[in-house]
Amino acid sequence: MATPNYGYEKRQRELAKKRKKEEKARQKAERKQNPQGDDADSYDGSDADIDSDSDDGFADDDD
Repeated sequence: MATPNYGYEKRQRELAKKRKKEEKARQKAERKQNPQGDDADSYDGSDADIDSDSDDGFADDDD
């Protein structure tokens, strides 16, 4: 049986890390250019249905 080529495996891991880092940098640059994208970060809460007078189900007893 052949011995594992650890140098090759390490190089492949390094290349994968490099690709992932470049992809993240590219996405960050896109977000910087397009701040009004359709990401979850751009949620403004305009469709939130909050009623401040609603009863939360707890009794307000002072014993």
